[in-house]
Amino acid sequence: MLRINNKPNRYTMLSLSKISTSSGLSLFITLLLTAFVFQACSDSSSTAPDVELRDAEFMYGFNEGQLLGDPSTGYNGDGDGDHPRNLMATILIEERADGMANVTVTLENTLEGFTYPVHAHDAADPSTTPNGTPYNESPNSDILAGGIEGNGGTAMLTNETEISYDELVSSYEGFFVVHDPTQPVSTTDLTTYLVLGFFAQSLDTAEPNLRSVTFEYSFNEGQLLGDPSTAYDGEHPRDLSATLTLNEQIDGSTELVVMLNNALDGETYAVHTHDAADPSTTPNGTPYNETPNGDILNVMVGGNGHSHGSTSSHGGAMASQTSSFSLNFLTRDYEGFFVIHDPLQDISTTDLTTYLVLDLTAR
Repeated sequence: MLRINNKPNRYTMLSLSKISTSSGLSLFITLLLTAFVFQACSDSSSTAPDVELRDAEFMYGFNEGQLLGDPSTGYNGDGDGDHPRNLMATILIEERADGMANVTVTLENTLEGFTYPVHAHDAADPSTTPNGTPYNESPNSDILAGGIEGNGGTAMLTNETEISYDELVSSYEGFFVVHDPTQPVSTTDLTTYLVLGFFAQSLDTAEPNLRSVTFEYSFNEGQLLGDPSTAYDGEHPRDLSATLTLNEQIDGSTELVVMLNNALDGETYAVHTHDAADPSTTPNGTPYNETPNGDILNVMVGGNGHSHGSTSSHGGAMASQTSSFSLNFLTRDYEGFFVIHDPLQDISTTDLTTYLVLDLTAR
């Protein structure tokens, strides 16, 4: 009888083993390749180099006429405005991922409570503009036209433009202007501009045009009130005179310098400003506050027996004080009396005949 043996023999097991091993290996390789391809794609997307976004910064000094090389186009402190000359500006242009750019203006040393108009004005042919300006008087709001709220320090404004970074930095032709918030905006009078420069081009700072003004005072002979009975009555020589010089500072404050001519050597002179007041409101009916205004002028001057311009190396007797008030305020708006008291007698704040000098302050 022929017997068929169904039990796998050694060779059958070996063949099956080879087939099984070959199939498993193929599956393993397939899975490995799939994982590799997936990982490669994933790595490729995660390690793709980021696009480096660009930025550029431009600095602008205060308008002293340096853009045109003409001081007469600088900010006019004698005009209607009254702004310190230490304001500075920065433009930062930052590229966004879409290729467009943000424009950020930063102002340093702003005045609190004032809103600064900051504009970009497109360059133009003067023969085509209404007032012959080399720019369009209407600002380009697509680039920059807004107000920055002053806070007494650093303040800023950002405009997200739809203009490319390259165009703003390299192609756009226009002017960057910061208007003076202390006076009405003018689009033609360059002397009202706190900052005037080319857009996206730095403008160096220039020597500030700081002003100085001197007022002369003669001995009190009653001339202020036109009444000889208010003239000085005492033992001090009547050749004393004085000057008051106001020196504008870059931060808007004012140095007040008092010089006495022919002040007695060794004597100390009280020099004050007294705010004008309604006599009906003061304790003794004086047209001024009897307490001097120490925020403006309250100094003691040591006499040296000399005068300004004398052959002595000492010159006149001097003292100075810095006030936070502006030169314009002190010479235009402040109302007060400039007084030099007699060092040879007790100080009186009511008896005008004890005053060596009596006149209006900074007039």
